[in-house]
Amino acid sequence: MSTPQLKFIDKRPGGKESGPFVPFVAGQQVRPAWVTGTINTGSGVAYRVSTEITRTDIIEHFRCRVSAFRDNYAVRPGLYAIGNPGSDSNVFVSANYKLSFDHLRDGLRGLDAWIMVLDTKGINVWCAAGKGTFGTDELIKQINAVKLDKVVNHRRIIVPQLGAPGVRGYKVRQTTGFRVCYGPVYARDIRKFMDAGYKATKEMRIVRFPLIERLILTPMEINPALKKYYPWYVLIVLGIFGFQPAGIIFRDAWSHGLPFLILGLISILSGAFITPLLLPVVPFRSFAVKGWIAGMAAVVVAAQFSLFSTSSFPLLFFTYLFFPLASSYVALQFTGSTTFTGMSGVKKELRISIPIYIGAAGVSLMLLVVYKLGQWGVL
Repeated sequence: MSTPQLKFIDKRPGGKESGPFVPFVAGQQVRPAWVTGTINTGSGVAYRVSTEITRTDIIEHFRCRVSAFRDNYAVRPGLYAIGNPGSDSNVFVSANYKLSFDHLRDGLRGLDAWIMVLDTKGINVWCAAGKGTFGTDELIKQINAVKLDKVVNHRRIIVPQLGAPGVRGYKVRQTTGFRVCYGPVYARDIRKFMDAGYKATKEMRIVRFPLIERLILTPMEINPALKKYYPWYVLIVLGIFGFQPAGIIFRDAWSHGLPFLILGLISILSGAFITPLLLPVVPFRSFAVKGWIAGMAAVVVAAQFSLFSTSSFPLLFFTYLFFPLASSYVALQFTGSTTFTGMSGVKKELRISIPIYIGAAGVSLMLLVVYKLGQWGVL
């Protein structure tokens, strides 16, 4: 078995997020603090990793929540050791998303165990199971790649419950001889799971999504919306409101367009922040409908506080059509951040919602054109 290579953050001046991890070689890459050494196995050498979550790890976890840092936050697939495992020690399976890996190694504190990391392209367990990267074929591939039959005497591997949709246990056993055992939802319950004879209680199978967890995930939806969509929206709004027969009048663009720029921000926040925050309270199961309700409520509140005012019917119609649906679209993206949704349900929502969004965008553009023509006295 070849020693796995790790993607990591090189802390030296001029360092970058790339390259293999080469331990104990001066002038090469800086070893991550969570790698504490190596251990000999029946098939080669594996890296021993710490179960301590350091301040550096916590800072990196925060960066994952608020930026594209998470896109490269991954460990290389392979076999890793916790404590001083032997041939009778348990084998736990993880995605190669570093945050998932960290939750698992933290949950194994005080134990001697193996962690087998699958190549999920840097995606967490639940999302990777839905995409197929945390799946049967990859699991079989890694069992063979690390020669797991030569590392442990038993034939049991423990897969996180959220990875179950992607794994066909019978095929893994037929192909490799290893039996798939599904562990608890949360890594913190692993010790209780083991004490119960490797059986998960009903409580261990329940996925909770409390307020604090929803709050933690909101930046992952707010940031892309602000960076990907909002700048284009600003250019379009300022261009439309500033456009006059004589050319672009920047004073008009700003004075007439500012209320609608604010409404755009409100729509993003109502879809990406208010909707997740009030998820159990807002009626209906559909995230698109929840986001529309939150967006409409936000527009009504904005009107009450005089954040916008207009006597133009096309502009008023545009406001109450476009912004609640913009909030709905943003809220729909949150389906990828919660375990309260299923692949079939999300696909159904998309089939229904996307044509509505496209149609509403077209109507909204027509309303703005009608407004401009009326402003110029053409209509």
